[in-house]
Amino acid sequence: MALLAIWKFITTAIAINIIWAAAAAPIIPHSEQTSQRACPNYHQYAATSHAPLSKGPLALPFQRPALPCRTFTSPAVEKVIEDMNSRIKDADIARLFENAFPNTLDTTVSWHINEQGEGTKKTKQRRHQYPLSAFGDWQGPQTFIVTGDITAEWLRDSTNQLQGYQALAPQDETLSNLILGAINTQAEYIIQSPYCNAFQPPPPSGLPVSDNGPEDIVRPTFDVNVVFECKYELDSLAHFLKLGNEYHKHSKSAAFITKRWTTALRMLMAVLKQQSMGSFNSTTGQFLSNEYTFRRHTTSGSETLSLMGLGNPVKGDVGLIRSAFRPSDDATVLPYFIPANAMMAVELRRTAAILSTVGMDEQAQELNEWAIGIENGIREHGIFKHKLYGDVYAFETDGYGSHIMMDDANLPSLLSIPLLGFVDQGDEVYQNTRKMILDRSGNPYYLKGKGFAGIGGPHIGLKHAWPMSRLVQAMTSDDDEEIMASIIAVTNSSRAGLVHESVNVQMPSDYTRSWFAWANSIFAQTILDVAARKPYLLFGDGAEPYRISGGSA
Repeated sequence: MALLAIWKFITTAIAINIIWAAAAAPIIPHSEQTSQRACPNYHQYAATSHAPLSKGPLALPFQRPALPCRTFTSPAVEKVIEDMNSRIKDADIARLFENAFPNTLDTTVSWHINEQGEGTKKTKQRRHQYPLSAFGDWQGPQTFIVTGDITAEWLRDSTNQLQGYQALAPQDETLSNLILGAINTQAEYIIQSPYCNAFQPPPPSGLPVSDNGPEDIVRPTFDVNVVFECKYELDSLAHFLKLGNEYHKHSKSAAFITKRWTTALRMLMAVLKQQSMGSFNSTTGQFLSNEYTFRRHTTSGSETLSLMGLGNPVKGDVGLIRSAFRPSDDATVLPYFIPANAMMAVELRRTAAILSTVGMDEQAQELNEWAIGIENGIREHGIFKHKLYGDVYAFETDGYGSHIMMDDANLPSLLSIPLLGFVDQGDEVYQNTRKMILDRSGNPYYLKGKGFAGIGGPHIGLKHAWPMSRLVQAMTSDDDEEIMASIIAVTNSSRAGLVHESVNVQMPSDYTRSWFAWANSIFAQTILDVAARKPYLLFGDGAEPYRISGGSA
């Protein structure tokens, strides 16, 4: 009888798993299956040139996949491309924008479903045979956005990849639903593993999980079927908040504030509380163990944390929040990473303002108090006097007075602080900092060669700068010459028709990643920023500003 009971249990479990698998399996018409099977691997497609070529001196290729192979389409996005192509005078810049702006939609929407469990006709999952409730907590619209050539979703990357479409969401219901789905999916990830930065496809998608290779020893532990990599990066949590804040800013909708989202917010705040603690008890001096540790067997020091996975010690109760890793996925040297703290302070305030509109005043007050504490911590412990540049923001600090003076290309960075909303562009400390990090005498990772110049970082090495840094340089400048020099430098380094992760400053044809959606999103945001602020630089003398939400002003 016992064996019979066990057999019944096993067969029932198998039947349930079969039902779940069937729910995840897409029903796609034969004609669509055929066309999708004919679609090339975009990683390979992006590395080769395709006609028609632009009519500029660079003859840049057209790198958008064929319409049946695009993972998502939006009429509003296509209208912006049409508008910009008709206005931009430089044919090569126009082509790069044409390729870059839709790149996330064209190539990285690996899975999306709406409220009814239906996918768009361009995604591989079209309709589920069973409701998403069969999968437990994955409720409402869901969206899985890969970073490009890696089949995983980074919270930071996906938020930035979708940033350029936020203003168009009110014009396009399907685009709005896509972004709402991205918020819901990120919330589920944070609920399951709030310390992690990159995630596998959602279980309801039916997509296979990827092997990340290294066997990391991480605390808290995580499910490898959910998590792709678990590097604790403070900015990843800030980007989760930003995704919802930007959605509300443009749509005026608080539809993303669900029970699951508020649960994710609680998990996020618990991380902030734990990571604001020091390494020692301030009264007794006793060592305090950190909830998060990370160890990886590697020959690269930036890929793991020192002191058996703890990282270097910090002083507690200074207002700042630890970050074990930077947005480049490199380990911090001193765990109080200032750009991420600045971003978190801004996004906490923005989230608090939204919570106040939906009657969550107590939670809003808590977030505002944390924001004030972080801001004070940056001003007290994150600003140092440099003998050449005056008062500047440190890249990292520990609360004891030690500090790292540099900048990295990845966002958030010191260069990007005004774009984050932490200070105005004219802020004196920021301007001093900007001079420092755009100077080889002040920033060891500012690289300049005969083919390119920009900020790099330890992630790639000392020969490659990231085009992303030049784009941020353009968006934080009012100088026409500096803006155009940055845009032209990035365009000239993008001979394959897409913006790369990094390029060799001596020989830009030596680059990393032919398909890196985040960098292309930043290029499009830069062009749209200039089109609104200084339209004559792109469109010619006397041109009217172009704003993505409404065309010409």
